[in-house]
Amino acid sequence: MPVILNIETSTSVCSAALTAEGMVLAHRENTDGRNHAALLSDFIKYCLDFARDKEMSLEAVAVSMGPGSYTGLRIGLSEAKGLAYALGIPLIGINTLELLATQTMWDYADLQGDELFAPMIDARRMEVYTAVYDMALSPVMPQQPLILDADSYADLLADHRILFCGDGSAKARDVITSPNAIFVPDIVPLASGMTALAERAYLHRDFIDVAYSTPNYIKDFQATRPRNPLTQC
Repeated sequence: MPVILNIETSTSVCSAALTAEGMVLAHRENTDGRNHAALLSDFIKYCLDFARDKEMSLEAVAVSMGPGSYTGLRIGLSEAKGLAYALGIPLIGINTLELLATQTMWDYADLQGDELFAPMIDARRMEVYTAVYDMALSPVMPQQPLILDADSYADLLADHRILFCGDGSAKARDVITSPNAIFVPDIVPLASGMTALAERAYLHRDFIDVAYSTPNYIKDFQATRPRNPLTQC
């Protein structure tokens, strides 16, 4: 299996991991939601130094493509592109919602085998970026921005247990009351969780363009000027 550097910056958590043969060899993460740009450079250096000390050759870079934080996604993809280009190795893009679903399959202990997974990334107010997957990671509901209300996922919840995961699932708990709804908001996307998805993509040669790939924002990015506290309330 290839040696892959994995990068995840789609949420408030910044992380990088070196993986090979399904194992995490080196990993660094920070959860305070600040300084992704500065932290990520240090985390990547740590992983690359580990690989060099073990005389391992990096064979690909994998990066979480979103949806998620506009700024975080740009930071992660920029670092990943630069490294892949400099080393002449492939770049792998990982869907952040698929990553969350995969981590939940691994981390949740009470699975019965027929559950669905609804990863949720907090957007704003009652909106989330979400999708629904089955145990094979086949999409049951395509990725989309969704404004949560009491009827969200009602048709699916009538027949399935659904695990709502990610930071957006905390506010889903306030409006979705079905007994088939299970909420695991503490599961966040991590570089160390990208191992299986990245290795599968590598084996299938499912690479993305180093020059022209863009983050998976779902919604168009709109830059806004910060408010002036002296003129706006």
